[in-house]
Amino acid sequence: MNSAQIIGGLIFGSIGTAAFIYGWKQKSLKPLVIGLLLGGYPYFVSNSIALYAIGIVLTLALFLLPG
Repeated sequence: MNSAQIIGGLIFGSIGTAAFIYGWKQKSLKPLVIGLLLGGYPYFVSNSIALYAIGIVLTLALFLLPG
């Protein structure tokens, strides 16, 4: 693990935690699921570029997808 992966995991994990809590309190499925994905995927992705790409796509999906 390098510093880029640690920082990326911290950033996207924090966004995922906030989305998960919001989805839990509002009983909304979209932020709940995307929050779980954002919080968990950094443990399984070892490439820094892929880590940031997936994180950006999931974060954009959180804000742009209807639901």
